[in-house]
Amino acid sequence: MWNLKGMSNKGFSWLVRSFSVSCRAPIDMAAKDGELRVFIVSGEVSGDTIGSRLMASLKGISPFPIRFAGVGGPMMSKQGLKPLFPMEDIAVMGIWELLPHLNKFRMRLKETIEAAFLFQPHVVLTIDSKGFSFRFLKQLRARYSQQGLVSPVHHHFVAPSFWAWKGGEARLKGLTEFVDHVFCILPYEEEVCRSNGLAATFVGHPILEDVLELNLEKNTPQSEWKVKGNSEDFRSKHGIAPGATVISLLPGSRLQEVTRMLSIFSNTVELLKHSFSELTTIIHVAPNQHVKDYISRTTYNWPVSVKLIPGGSPHLKYDALSASRVALCTSGTVAVEMQLARLPCVVAYRAHFLTEWFIYWKAKIPFISIPNILLDSAIIPEALLQACTPAKLASLLMKLTLDEGLREKQIVAAEKVLSLLSPSQKIIENRMPQDLRWKSPDYTPSMIGASTILYYAKPR
Repeated sequence: MWNLKGMSNKGFSWLVRSFSVSCRAPIDMAAKDGELRVFIVSGEVSGDTIGSRLMASLKGISPFPIRFAGVGGPMMSKQGLKPLFPMEDIAVMGIWELLPHLNKFRMRLKETIEAAFLFQPHVVLTIDSKGFSFRFLKQLRARYSQQGLVSPVHHHFVAPSFWAWKGGEARLKGLTEFVDHVFCILPYEEEVCRSNGLAATFVGHPILEDVLELNLEKNTPQSEWKVKGNSEDFRSKHGIAPGATVISLLPGSRLQEVTRMLSIFSNTVELLKHSFSELTTIIHVAPNQHVKDYISRTTYNWPVSVKLIPGGSPHLKYDALSASRVALCTSGTVAVEMQLARLPCVVAYRAHFLTEWFIYWKAKIPFISIPNILLDSAIIPEALLQACTPAKLASLLMKLTLDEGLREKQIVAAEKVLSLLSPSQKIIENRMPQDLRWKSPDYTPSMIGASTILYYAKPR
């Protein structure tokens, strides 16, 4: 279990020397220039949170001032980033979904490459959003090569899901041309990346830091990976009757997925409304202005009582989840959040029909949610692609609402899933000499990431 006390720069330095070789690390270049310049790019809401925590950690342990530039959202802006353009401009997922936005995508890519080159960074860090991130890193490295200059170190946070696709592992070798190091959030990714020549570090799943932040603020001892929100307070503040059945709906963070999924969710709720004496839905709205506007318009004629909960506040999010009986989620990080909240859920996913065709032929695993993938079992019910219909979702939600056995199965599995997503203390201690071990070191994903960024030296 991580703890937020007792760490020093010396300890972090030693931890990441295992990734270093005898050439200059960013911290050495910062010593010469009097500052560390980090160019950072995130194109999604979850990446904005990861980026903000990495920035805060870097500022906390760097012995030199840090200057940031790049692309991010409101969370990263709070840490001092002045985004080149709105993060939503590159928040596009899928193959054919990109086509209507291709011109803007290319324009923003060119703009980002130019800004990074002029910034002269010591470190370049991209977070998830592999469609944009890998094109950016590849073209930026080519730009340095063309100019006969030494490229900065390229880090990428959140390894691509090579394990999900036929031939995916073989593609890792190609990344070594423009990615120097990958931060992995799933336990089996580090070994596979390294076996394919790509330097990697398993840092743990970033969503686990929600637990640390919330419990630290509450001054609550951390004994397990669990967040308990205030159900009674949430129901009271939002006028929800004590006997009402509450369903949390999480339609996604990108406008394209929200527009696709919210209508399915609405029709699902329509089918469910007569099955409960009083039904209330809570829609968790991502901190994306386009998404906010769309959901506000769409829910004007919602079939049952609805509460819109703005994203960006972990307190409010987990209070709402605590007040809910079940959740219906679009596939993504939220499935892990439901594990932290111990809230049984159903995962849904639809895409453009050509993207679905591609998934049908290229995917090599039967599951889409991280808990199911880690346990290799359908612990969480999934309704995917053409099977994602309102009738199917309504049936799954009814069973999960009423069947205590199904509910308990998810709740019990959550502890195992979350333990797998955290680097074990034994693994960490094996990398450190006896005299540098602390009883409660601060090995959060962002702190491990920040320290690796400072001290990692690119192979010659």
